[in-house]
Amino acid sequence: MTVKTDLPKKATKKTSSAKPDASYLLKLYIAGQTTKSKTAIENLNRICVEHLDAKYRVEVIDLLQQPQLAEGEQILAVPTLVKTLPEPVKRIIGDLSNTERVIVGLDIKPDRNK
Repeated sequence: MTVKTDLPKKATKKTSSAKPDASYLLKLYIAGQTTKSKTAIENLNRICVEHLDAKYRVEVIDLLQQPQLAEGEQILAVPTLVKTLPEPVKRIIGDLSNTERVIVGLDIKPDRNK
């Protein structure tokens, strides 16, 4: 499954592309329907489809709807992508437009079967 690339008119608390056997658990923290938020969602969707096949689960968390989650995850800027699985936890701040930086930052290993 992939991330929704269009945010609803009223931003949701959390959207998820559930994949129970996911190898990667990614949480994207955004603040409303800004251009940067939409770009980050689109870029994350593209990176996941191109580099993770179906081995990922993405949660998009709007901090305008759930601001208390920012403190618990130590989110200081948005958009922020947090990779919680596989460990170690990694964070990337920004709209994820630099694909190479995101791949290196998330420790995504190339799929040798492609």
